[in-house]
Amino acid sequence: MIRLTGLRKSFPTKGGSVQALKSVDLAVERGEFFVLLGPSGSGKSTLLRCVAGLENPDAGEILLGDRVVFSAHRGIRVPPEEREFGMVFQSYAIWPHLAVLDNVVLPLTQGWRRIPKAVAKEKARQALRLVELEGFADRPAPLLSGGQQQRVALARALAVNPSALLMDEPLSNLDARLREEVRSKIKKLVKSLGITVLYVTHDQVEAMMLADRIAVMAEGEILQIGSGYDLYRSPMNPRIAESFGSMNWFRGEATEGGGVETEIGIFAVDVSSGAAGPVVLGVRPEDIKIGNFSQQLENRFEGQLLSRTFIGDQTIFELKIRDRTVTVTAMADTEVPGTRLPVHFPRAKIIVFPGRVNSGEGAAARVAQQKREDS
Repeated sequence: MIRLTGLRKSFPTKGGSVQALKSVDLAVERGEFFVLLGPSGSGKSTLLRCVAGLENPDAGEILLGDRVVFSAHRGIRVPPEEREFGMVFQSYAIWPHLAVLDNVVLPLTQGWRRIPKAVAKEKARQALRLVELEGFADRPAPLLSGGQQQRVALARALAVNPSALLMDEPLSNLDARLREEVRSKIKKLVKSLGITVLYVTHDQVEAMMLADRIAVMAEGEILQIGSGYDLYRSPMNPRIAESFGSMNWFRGEATEGGGVETEIGIFAVDVSSGAAGPVVLGVRPEDIKIGNFSQQLENRFEGQLLSRTFIGDQTIFELKIRDRTVTVTAMADTEVPGTRLPVHFPRAKIIVFPGRVNSGEGAAARVAQQKREDS
């Protein structure tokens, strides 16, 4: 449906230029909910704006189906309005002097197609019905809640019968409760319509709840593409692992026997036969077990309880193992007797990364580890 090949984009600065996209290749399938995930400055919004036609890449090609809408070397640039996308921005971008229905009608009557007003009103009412706002057609836009205003923006994008929806951080201005409500409505709606969505967010929970597939971006590059489960459980490097929640990091030296010597002791891990050398181990807080375990259990250590924080459905424990602080999350009703606790790291839950990796990923792991050591 959407194909990007060798997409590059730079922006001029006082000191030269900043490369926002570095030869990005991407394929979004028809009917897929595809999410671009990354921190500020990762290039995700720039990529979306290039697809929309709001930015001109320096190199590469963009195809919508079989149609080339941008090609640097062939000199092709189809205007944004002719790419037939629906776009929803971070700001609601609705006109405050217009009623809800008129906000949806205006782009239909004043856009490049300029359809008759009677037809536009019927399309607008259908779109408002889809987002469950048909009863608000005559209400002034400023009297809507934030969540309702964003649903008006979504209705406006759907009313043009788009080939795909492009959504740039559409929920970031909403509070937590509204974000969850609107997110649920968006997911249900686009699945029922079977529409293709390219969605930008910096929120990993939002990405995992919405996406069929996720592309993790950093510094203008796509680091890994996969389902939320694959990226969470099988990240290719420490940077991707930290994009999907907290990790406990341990530096160590792999031995030929399958063990890893770390600052808290020897771990039994699953590594390639005969592999040796520096490695970084990552374990998520919810995968660590605390309680009464056999002395003979592998990857069993003794920890001192430093703190316990109740957060509703979970309790967060801070434990000290030798000179390292380890974070563990457990069910809220988990009983923890005393301050000296057996701690178990299940072998299958330990992710092993080479100790020397490229593109600063090793540094990311070391920084994360140092923060925990200093806490």
